[in-house]
Amino acid sequence: MKKILTLITSLCVFTACSQEKSTDKPKEVKSNTILLADPTIFYNKGTYYLYGTTTGDFPNGEGFQVYTSTDLKDWKGPNGAQGGLALKKGDAFGDKGFWAPQILSYQNKFYMIYTANENIAVAASDSPLGPFKSELKEPIIKTGNQIDPFIFIDEDGKKYLYHVRLTNGNRIFAAEINDDFKSIKPETLTECISGILPWENTQNVSWPVTEGPTVLKHNGLYYMIYSANDFRNIDYAVGYATSKNPLGPWIKAVDSPIISKKITKQNGIGHGDVFWDKNNKMHYILHTHFNESAVSPRKAGIISVEFKDGKIVADPASFQFLKVN
Repeated sequence: MKKILTLITSLCVFTACSQEKSTDKPKEVKSNTILLADPTIFYNKGTYYLYGTTTGDFPNGEGFQVYTSTDLKDWKGPNGAQGGLALKKGDAFGDKGFWAPQILSYQNKFYMIYTANENIAVAASDSPLGPFKSELKEPIIKTGNQIDPFIFIDEDGKKYLYHVRLTNGNRIFAAEINDDFKSIKPETLTECISGILPWENTQNVSWPVTEGPTVLKHNGLYYMIYSANDFRNIDYAVGYATSKNPLGPWIKAVDSPIISKKITKQNGIGHGDVFWDKNNKMHYILHTHFNESAVSPRKAGIISVEFKDGKIVADPASFQFLKVN
């Protein structure tokens, strides 16, 4: 899709998009910690598959890497079907900015919903390792710019695409998506969340950021977990909102943020996804800044979360970085 050409919008997008590369990358990176931003973990038949925005030495304009583990501790990879990549540029929509993938299994196929060229597309594969390929090399939404997709399939079979639209801030929207995942029902497009609370905009910027949505359902209530603040801000953090309807209205939780620098002692912590391990224990996969002085390359880690009295609660003592052994 065409870029937004006005100076003010270009400047805002530059300062707000959570997947943009930082310029303060350390000259040398000596760590076996997995370097991925906007990570997600997909569990299938005894194996955990880890994907995300490339943030290390491998160019993030080439596609998506994938790492694997059977115990969440011993990680191998990248070992995607194409030189470590699960999806490779040329097989998909877009030629740059491959960000924030989500993987889901549906009707005996694996689907990757992803961002490229600041738009959202879908690719399919017979294996979580790929190769994922886009049948139609075009975006799902053909107007405007949007990032950070997440598909939620409700109990009645209806499917919803949650995503971030770049319009007067990074704002979270939702719409019903058709069964083939290739287009939305535009009449259902609804704004869900924007950054208006103090914790969501600690620097009081003119382009507030809410992004990285994950939606799940628990005891009949919908929960949206999301991140707020610019990703380069040390106060980047995770909160949640609830609704009785998948399109809202959403009520922000008063106990947000639930994952932040305060409880993890890590700068810039957020933008991940929920997954359940083989013992049905709930976790949140996320990224952090590289260290106290450098934002990138961002590092992948997990923290245990659970529902408690209708709230989502994180266990600070469970936080750990993911490492290749």
